[in-house]
Amino acid sequence: MPMLKSLLATVLLILPLTLAAQTAKSAPADPTAAAARPQVQLHTSQGDITLELYPDKAPKSVANFLQYVRDGFYDGTLLHRVIPGYLVQGGLYTRELQPKRTRPAIPSEADNGLSNLRGTIAVARGADPNSGTAQFFFNLVDNRRLDFVGNQSGLTWGFAVFGKVAKGMDVLDKIAALPTRPLGPFAGDVPNPLVVIDSARVIGEETPAPGSSVAAPARTGPTKPAPAKPRRKPVKHAGNG
Repeated sequence: MPMLKSLLATVLLILPLTLAAQTAKSAPADPTAAAARPQVQLHTSQGDITLELYPDKAPKSVANFLQYVRDGFYDGTLLHRVIPGYLVQGGLYTRELQPKRTRPAIPSEADNGLSNLRGTIAVARGADPNSGTAQFFFNLVDNRRLDFVGNQSGLTWGFAVFGKVAKGMDVLDKIAALPTRPLGPFAGDVPNPLVVIDSARVIGEETPAPGSSVAAPARTGPTKPAPAKPRRKPVKHAGNG
């Protein structure tokens, strides 16, 4: 009899554990437990900017940007173009305003459904929609006219958004308030003082090796809108590349 009671007690102890294990195994996955989006921190001479990227919406653009970051390519480059009420652009030029050699261009992902809203980061490019390399720009306002509307031309293709500013929009606003001047190959829009990206790092990853700084043809971005127009519509931007 004592042995029977002992056996029964053991069974009662095991049963709840077994049921708990089965419940845990069959529980549905939490839909909010999606993989965390990669984040990149830009440490600039005006302050830090943290980016959150969208590999689910712009996989090629994000992979391209992350590779440049991991290569240390952006370290020592400038945010060389500032247009208040429009954008801040960078990612190619050294402190001496010399372009760095880039990898091959990537296909445009501007048709991914993302809009060029304030605080987003997008791929800068030339007249060809598929000419984006290392350059990027931040939208300071809602620039919906830079969105994809069709594949008829480079203008209608728009510019591919691939992330947003998670922290540091105040830094971008401070940069946008700097005076600008003509300098080097640029007729204007270069901030004074120069805004340097001291380092770019993928948060949670090790420090990359130093990047290359060999001169190469430059890429462009959205054209500066005419100041007389209240809504800024980009047109073809003169540039090489």
